[in-house]
Amino acid sequence: MSVTNITETHPVAFFLVGIPGLEHLHIWISIPFCFAYILALLGNCTLVVVIQADSALHEPMYLFLAMLAIIDLVLSSTTLPKMLAIFWLRNQEISFHACLIQMFFLHSFSIMESAVLLAMAFDRYVAICKPLHYTTILTKSLIIKIGLAAVTRAVTLMTPLPFLLRRFHYCRGTAIAHCYCEHMAVVRLACGDTRFNNIYGIAVAMFIVVLDLLFVILSYIFILRAVLQLASQEARYKAFGTCVSHIGAILSTYTPVVISSVMHRVARRAAPHVHILLAIFYLLFPPMINPIIYGVKTRQIRDHVLSLFRRKDV
Repeated sequence: MSVTNITETHPVAFFLVGIPGLEHLHIWISIPFCFAYILALLGNCTLVVVIQADSALHEPMYLFLAMLAIIDLVLSSTTLPKMLAIFWLRNQEISFHACLIQMFFLHSFSIMESAVLLAMAFDRYVAICKPLHYTTILTKSLIIKIGLAAVTRAVTLMTPLPFLLRRFHYCRGTAIAHCYCEHMAVVRLACGDTRFNNIYGIAVAMFIVVLDLLFVILSYIFILRAVLQLASQEARYKAFGTCVSHIGAILSTYTPVVISSVMHRVARRAAPHVHILLAIFYLLFPPMINPIIYGVKTRQIRDHVLSLFRRKDV
């Protein structure tokens, strides 16, 4: 069925352009994307398996890390397979409902990732600032409640989007100038008054990024103050060293967001493919780099992975 066929309210399907202006390079661009996706799958699956298999790793920090790994797996798998199908097979058609589902999962799990990073900051705050109460504060029941709260917040904020988009007529064509179904890219094709969608999308993004980052920064202010009060320099290095992996994960997640936001405002006349490549980088880089950061910096995970290779050699 042609992507131009229209039902009473919405198209049967959309047409994902890919990276506008770089269509002739799709095959070459797909190579690093595919490599990054494979690394993300291997790294995050390894983290989940290692944490699940080793009872010594069933501590709050590692349970939050397992949550982050699962979220990264879903985030990358929501977009990359379809993206590679566009680049390799020119399979650019996506049904209207599949587009809404992809958009829902993409934005929901991005919000969950932000919540888990905030929870990990809280974990480091309790471990360093209230070490004697660590096990009594961060119980398994609290960790489950934090996980459920992260899911509930994301689902609650993102559930309205598909219903808001279903009510529009799409008279500006069916070609989405992107590699995946992103909320604002779909809204641009809609007719009628889309101000509420625009405001809602910006408000949710600002609410999540600003609020979560604010609490993360506050956590590290308290952590830094507690670390500086330690008597020896060795103790300071050891205490702050436990935060290095988390800081790396925060930087890998939020740096692309900040760069993309600045580019949208400073370089509005930049070619569309620049903004799309930044958006893809945001989706691919954290899932690829986070397992490397935690695998290298966290001794317990590193030792467990190395022990698995040693068993194979024997």
